[in-house]
Amino acid sequence: MPFGIKLVSPPAAIILAAGKGTRMNSDLPKVCHHVGGRAMVCAVVDACLHAGCDRIVVVVGYRQELVRQALAEYADRIEFAVQREQLGTGDAVRAAHPAFADDDDRDLFVLCGDGPLIHSETLTTVLQQHRAHEAAATLATSVLEDPTGYGRIVRDADGRFLRIVEQKNATPAELEIREVNPSYYCFRSKDLWHALRRLELNPTTREYYITDVPAILLAEGKRVEVIDAVPPEDVLSINTPGELARVDAIYRARIGELR
Repeated sequence: MPFGIKLVSPPAAIILAAGKGTRMNSDLPKVCHHVGGRAMVCAVVDACLHAGCDRIVVVVGYRQELVRQALAEYADRIEFAVQREQLGTGDAVRAAHPAFADDDDRDLFVLCGDGPLIHSETLTTVLQQHRAHEAAATLATSVLEDPTGYGRIVRDADGRFLRIVEQKNATPAELEIREVNPSYYCFRSKDLWHALRRLELNPTTREYYITDVPAILLAEGKRVEVIDAVPPEDVLSINTPGELARVDAIYRARIGELR
């Protein structure tokens, strides 16, 4: 290797797939409900593979055997980590840490398994921004006409990122913010593991939230980048059977356009 040239490892990904999805009125884990004829989590795995990820760790929990079955087609291209208790997204990411014990210096996506409209191009854009600015964390955001239900991106007077505030904790002024957090994260893995050790239990929900990590890193003087990179359509939530049907229709239409 020529002097002064640093080899950059491919990105890796953690996909959160441990939840139940109580409003789906089903005993299936939410990520196992079908979109486009397959479990919705498959589309997230595909996006990570197409974005160049050479390691993908899927965090399972509720009825994990069904999630493992749904992902059987990926064989040795993915790994699994287990979240023993439902203690929030921050705890779920912690569950994946042992998988990276000997591989903790790379760029790492953290994504939710219930977002099948994700585009690999979006992940590539986020990764490019993350590396260009040598950031500790990079968030992809979206601007929605109706941001109800989503965490808001709070910026300072100069437009720099300050924090993510969940809707239930937002002030009336913060509720007017239309830039939201669709849970597309890219972290420098060492900074992620460090910040996760500093996460505090939410006193109301008794859970740990990955959304607190960027603010922790910022407070330590680390660089946090924000890029409006997620098309509003890609952010559609799946919490009910009706929302599942809507996302399924969009996904099938996209597949049809590609044929």
